[in-house]
Amino acid sequence: MNVVITGASGFLGSRLTEALLSENSAVPVAKLLLADVVRPQPHLDPRVSTVAIDLSQPSAANLIIKPDVHILFHLAAIVSGQAEADFDLGLSVNFDATRALADAARHQVPSLRFIFTSTVGAFGGNLPPIIDDLTAVTPQNSYGSQKAMCELFLNDYGRRGFMDARIVRLPTISIRAGVANKAVTAFASGIIREPLNGLESICPVDRDLKLWLSSPNTVIRNIIHAATLPKDVLGPWRVINLPGISVSVDEMIKALHTVAGDKATSLIRFEHNELIARIVGSFPNKFDNTRAFGMGFIADENFEQMIRMYIRDDLKR
Repeated sequence: MNVVITGASGFLGSRLTEALLSENSAVPVAKLLLADVVRPQPHLDPRVSTVAIDLSQPSAANLIIKPDVHILFHLAAIVSGQAEADFDLGLSVNFDATRALADAARHQVPSLRFIFTSTVGAFGGNLPPIIDDLTAVTPQNSYGSQKAMCELFLNDYGRRGFMDARIVRLPTISIRAGVANKAVTAFASGIIREPLNGLESICPVDRDLKLWLSSPNTVIRNIIHAATLPKDVLGPWRVINLPGISVSVDEMIKALHTVAGDKATSLIRFEHNELIARIVGSFPNKFDNTRAFGMGFIADENFEQMIRMYIRDDLKR
């Protein structure tokens, strides 16, 4: 299959690239185009090509959505904190560019499997105790609003046969390798990653705040799995809440202590940030994933396992 990844230079984009090019990939790749606003690093695999592209520019989408493309993984986005700080940029990248890609698919390759990564941040406000795939989205931040708008029109494009839309709402990813990004949930990785690397980390929320979490490895497996599902499995609502686990900040720190002891946990300092606490506190932290599990999606076992996975795969990178 010929595959395109947008946002390919980012953390998840690079992990998705590695997974798709592996020998045991669930998606057989003939050609893989890596696209981002900054050109992705050259790859030794002859199946890979790269392009620097600003998808917010007119006609940019038509340069990467060609009639021979089978699957698009659309990961490119302005993350939550930056989208809240710069509304126009967030709207341009998160909504306008997504619509341009969808229109390119509609007119050039309506059979395209369009895998769109949304967010649990599409929910917010006065929510029921447990969220499922049919719970109405009521976002309390610009990023979530932009993603929710994309969910609706992509679902309609899928309903009308303009393309094969598959929308996955990602849990908060923990533990991300590298350095913190501008997401309001960046601390969910930082309070583990930085102490394990001998660095101090600031936690901007209270200990009792609960988060809906997934490890990078699990979320990448689930994103790829979404591309392999039979077209008719999703039915009329083509949005899936990806499985995760509900973990409080206090439970995260206790798991870190179990793995790395006082030396690590002593490097965490609490410094309340009202904006971050308000936005993240509006996110749901408990989901009914019966539908997703029935389709073959998976979840991590516990947070301690996620820490050990980070140590195994990323600590020495």
